[in-house]
Amino acid sequence: MLLTITTTHQPATDLGYLLYKNPARLQSVDIAYGQAHVFYPEATAERCTAALLLDIDPIALVRNHRGPAGEGFALEQYVNDRPYAASSFLSTALAKAFNTAMNGTCKDRPELPDVLLPLEATVAALPATSTEQLRRLFAPLGYEIEVEEHPLDPTVPQWGASRYHTLRLRHSALRLRDLLSHLYVLIPVLDRGDKHYWISQDEAEKLLRRGAEWLPQHPDREFITRRYLRFAEFVNPTLRRLLALDAEASDDAPELEPLTEANATVEAAETATAPAETAAKQNLHDLRLDRVAEEIKGIGATRVLDLGCGEGKLVRRLLKNPKIEHILAMDVSWRELERAQQRLHVAEMPPRQRERLTLTQGSLLYHDPRLAGYDAAAVVEVIEHLDESRLAAFEEVVFARARPGAVLVTTPNADYNQRYESLSAGDFRHHDHRFEWTRAQFTTWAEGVAERHGYRVRLEPLGPAEAEVGAPSQLAVFEVG
Repeated sequence: MLLTITTTHQPATDLGYLLYKNPARLQSVDIAYGQAHVFYPEATAERCTAALLLDIDPIALVRNHRGPAGEGFALEQYVNDRPYAASSFLSTALAKAFNTAMNGTCKDRPELPDVLLPLEATVAALPATSTEQLRRLFAPLGYEIEVEEHPLDPTVPQWGASRYHTLRLRHSALRLRDLLSHLYVLIPVLDRGDKHYWISQDEAEKLLRRGAEWLPQHPDREFITRRYLRFAEFVNPTLRRLLALDAEASDDAPELEPLTEANATVEAAETATAPAETAAKQNLHDLRLDRVAEEIKGIGATRVLDLGCGEGKLVRRLLKNPKIEHILAMDVSWRELERAQQRLHVAEMPPRQRERLTLTQGSLLYHDPRLAGYDAAAVVEVIEHLDESRLAAFEEVVFARARPGAVLVTTPNADYNQRYESLSAGDFRHHDHRFEWTRAQFTTWAEGVAERHGYRVRLEPLGPAEAEVGAPSQLAVFEVG
């Protein structure tokens, strides 16, 4: 069984540093019932390919009772696909041969594990019930997928296709450790029940460790968990823990509001300009949403994305705009989407109103073809919840792939944080924020994105601005140039 991983990152030989395997020589490691060999069919500055080849001893499998049970036919224990087809053996080999890469460590180049690389992986002889099953597992993770079906016997075409496929995965911007964790978890899911080692609680812990960053948001997480663990005594507790991880990723806790004179100023200004019957304090979150909704209305968008929609507060505002024909609201958290359905009263909507809205689960870090073809995208207080090292993937997904006519991004202004009485220096406004940018940092990022993808950008304050620190939040409006 063979796995190859290719990159065209410059220099491509950085792959050798990441895998901790020298491209100049063959390296072998012992695994259960065989050996895994790592070698490089090509290793140049422009293109580098690492190959993992498994050599499994079928006799040793039988002697140690780790092969098929022999219930299909008399010689099944000896004549089977285990030495040739990708299976749980490949996952074991990945963990042993590429352990440092899977853990995201690189002693010689410590910055490399977080670099987003163009990657291509090919798995030969992968068993699957259909090409659709492979797409269901890998497409939500942002891969371009190519599947080659193999005939049962090329000389007897009337026998049809076998269950074996060659799978090629391509991703334009992905960390190597993410690719390895996807393969480590999903290849055993395709095993037909012949996992070669005993399933224990340790396997549940491995699944949670390797899948923590992506499995809670995968639309087929229950299927994956059940197939990976096999036994119900481990499945249900693990699913509950995955749901807990999904909930932690959601934006449940409110962001701090400034408890200063600035709040009183904005309240007074709004009260002075609003009709008496509607005059009320407007918090910063509502101010952001109203402003974004007004910008979208001014753009004249008829098809709108709400990326990171949460419980649907912006969606509610957008539905009031009769010119908007369709809204696709996406969030990584299923729990938040359920809240949105409840708070928007989706089940009670008239049919025509219901047709205007699609609520869907997805990640902004992986390519999703559903996001293409929209006039505007709102990304309200979302980017600060992503690791800064993942922003290049976000940029690729939204600005390069989906490419809406306009993108509206809001994020906190770190310059303003000194006005929050409850914040110490260096603290963030929300427990899940991974960073908070100053006005200068946001400007640098926004102008770079605009230049790289052919947009023009306008930056504006959100909330009452002060001379020294600016406004509490900041808005970037990207429009196709």
